[in-house]
Amino acid sequence: MAQQDEDALSELHRRHARLLYALGQRMLRQRDDVESCVQDAFMNAWKHAARFDPTRAKAKTWLVSIAHHRFLQELRDRPVTELEIADWDAPSSAPDPTDRLLADRAVGGLEGSQRQLVELAYYRGYSHSELAQLTGLPLGTVKSRLRAALDQMRAVLGGRAAQDGPPPPAPRTTGGES
Repeated sequence: MAQQDEDALSELHRRHARLLYALGQRMLRQRDDVESCVQDAFMNAWKHAARFDPTRAKAKTWLVSIAHHRFLQELRDRPVTELEIADWDAPSSAPDPTDRLLADRAVGGLEGSQRQLVELAYYRGYSHSELAQLTGLPLGTVKSRLRAALDQMRAVLGGRAAQDGPPPPAPRTTGGES
């Protein structure tokens, strides 16, 4: 793609579009927004392909990171509205049932507070500092529990996530927090 080879973009799309649509559907829940954001993610990958460093991450991880950031931006750009409790509990459908089953199995293996943190951080887009405020936990505890949850999910998936590269980027932090 760095040499503007359109076949490379097509292959990247063929391999990873379903995964990005599943993640987008889980995070955004609105088909038009998901399609727009996935398209934006692939266009960003195309424009910035020369920046890709295979020593830092696999192409899949790099692309998921681009898409995840785009989904989070879409969530931040939406007007704040109150959700009915039914909306919070409403099931979301993923384009690929296999991806959905694997994700549900990994998240379902977490204890309640870990599951809550993962869902708020990765599916709702809350930053670490926002999670600390919401839950009343210290910032360091939030970060430690999220890391432990991701490690446990990786184990549930049989090391599959570890083979695919590092986990998606952690939620944004504000200020100089690390």
